[in-house]
Amino acid sequence: MKHMYVSGEWVESEDKRTVATKDPATQEVIAEVPRGGKEDVHRAVLTARKTFESDEWQDFADEERGRILFDMAGRIRAASEELAQLETKDTGKPISQARGDVEAAARYFEYYAGMADKIFGETIPIQADVLDYTVREPVGVTAHIIPWNYPIQITSRSTAAAIATGNTVVVKPAEDTPLTALKLAELFDETSLPKGVFNVVTGYGKEAGDALIHHPEVNHITFTGSVQTGRLVMEAGSKNIVPVTLELGGKSPNIVFEDANLDETAKWVVKSIVQNAGQTCSAGSRLLIQEWVKEEFLQRIQKQMESLSLGRGLDDPDLGPVLSQKQYERIEMFLDIAKKENASFVTGGKRVHVDGCEDGHFIAPTIIDGLDPHSEVAQEEIFGPVLSVFTFKEEQEAIQLANDTPYGLVTGVWTENIGRAHRLARKIRAGQVFINNYGAGGGIQMPFGGYKKSGFGREKGLEALKNYTILKNVAVKM
Repeated sequence: MKHMYVSGEWVESEDKRTVATKDPATQEVIAEVPRGGKEDVHRAVLTARKTFESDEWQDFADEERGRILFDMAGRIRAASEELAQLETKDTGKPISQARGDVEAAARYFEYYAGMADKIFGETIPIQADVLDYTVREPVGVTAHIIPWNYPIQITSRSTAAAIATGNTVVVKPAEDTPLTALKLAELFDETSLPKGVFNVVTGYGKEAGDALIHHPEVNHITFTGSVQTGRLVMEAGSKNIVPVTLELGGKSPNIVFEDANLDETAKWVVKSIVQNAGQTCSAGSRLLIQEWVKEEFLQRIQKQMESLSLGRGLDDPDLGPVLSQKQYERIEMFLDIAKKENASFVTGGKRVHVDGCEDGHFIAPTIIDGLDPHSEVAQEEIFGPVLSVFTFKEEQEAIQLANDTPYGLVTGVWTENIGRAHRLARKIRAGQVFINNYGAGGGIQMPFGGYKKSGFGREKGLEALKNYTILKNVAVKM
């Protein structure tokens, strides 16, 4: 059994209950972790508070925080294969994708390590005998609610920024995928980071997660997940008057014009919807294709999708299983709706049997054509390898279709017309617009977040540092 990490100690839950984490490909139990509850969260938050207020942490040199984060990046790379194996066993994703996630985690620590001693304020001209300046100070104790689809990446991107700016953190990983967060705690334990700065409480969202977001000693909440849970996080933050950063998913389009390089575009369109079996908030789940190249382009992506392999993540197929029975049933519900609406399934739309993984939930990459743009299938996040296709004739129609969902996270624009590309980038309501590429969330340095129900606030890049600092103004009469 694994233990959770609080105040530099490995501990069980107060009531000794546990949660099983399973391999999505086989449903075999990988490990048991503590089922943390209100008392466990309370202990972790008070530990983080005490550490934050301590002279040791208040006087901790900025550059030393940076050195520790650089140290963490090196330790992650040294343990990269172990971390990738844990991530694949926990999430089901292909091992090559897990290795990419581990390298991204290391890059987050490197990137924010370099920023730890570069959190600047400003001087503001007021009048001749007044020196007015601002400083950015850490907010205090930060809570990090981590989703199950990219656990090591998302844990790293927010905690690295929070620690770089001088905060102490409490992480609540998803109950389905807690193992890499615990491994990060193990790596932190080997550094010179003061005990109590980084804490991990495992357990269910409705128990440990709920206790964490409602705790009065938490000063900021970072949450990635569903719109429904995001609302609850906002309500909790409002009760204690603390800021929240929300990344709540998307229904992201790839907009393909007739002058695009169709071969190159097809590769990216397929990759953007099948990565991690489509269980990606920034998945390219809608294809908006100019009418007169539709059939030619669909043939390309259909051929590519039907050539993809499915299997257990450790065997490194193109697609692994979806996470769980619950997630499979959600995807199946949307497929059933599409069938009832007489949509056309160009390919896929069914469960796939994989030898040796009879209990895993594998779904064939799917293309659905003929949906009404306002269908629930076309509007809501499915979180599976399911692509909906729509056509347009002119540029303005493409913009209207792109913006016509409750979400606004990522958009891909495919055209050789640079003027058109910039016009679309200006008019599309999405937090990231990729032109002739699709970053599925983008790089470490690129601010990431959404419009509308995709949430607010930005993670990644320098913008994320604002989440974890509070601005103070000082005026000195001379």
